[in-house]
Amino acid sequence: MQVPPSTPSLGVDDSKALRRAFGTFATGVTVITTGGAVPHAMTANSFTSVSLDPPLILVCVSKGAVMHQCLSAAKSFGVSVLGAHQEATARHFADRYRAIGPAQFADIEVVPGGATGVPLVAGAAACFECDVWRIYEGGDHTIFVGQVVSLSRLNDCGALLFYRGRFAKISFELREVPA
Repeated sequence: MQVPPSTPSLGVDDSKALRRAFGTFATGVTVITTGGAVPHAMTANSFTSVSLDPPLILVCVSKGAVMHQCLSAAKSFGVSVLGAHQEATARHFADRYRAIGPAQFADIEVVPGGATGVPLVAGAAACFECDVWRIYEGGDHTIFVGQVVSLSRLNDCGALLFYRGRFAKISFELREVPA
């Protein structure tokens, strides 16, 4: 078997090389939200489904992020999976210098979740409201597992992706498959 050409192997203690290698795995882009008196949001690509029964998802948040403190104190949170048309929203909630609290939502259309009231991004490909189920240590991040209590999904929506440090879009036309 022939090994494909690649960058020479670097030590896993080289954080820049490790980040670049992790970046070769294309992911979707989400906005994680918490509600309450001081709502907060953060763009994240560390989201995955965990279980169908019970319905569980997880998000990983850096211990240095404002969202870490918010999620650690929250009983519930939201995850909005961004569609191909929502790159500006992803960039907005990734900006460390944006306003904090309710003001950060001023230029982005959000709707309160019906089950928990957490802000959800309007027009997202999918939205999940979750109750915090478990919290695990994960190195310099914390893994927050949420039990899904509500969801919504758009049928005709492409996806916003993150790959090698850049946004990409995937769109397709849904066609009816004959039975």
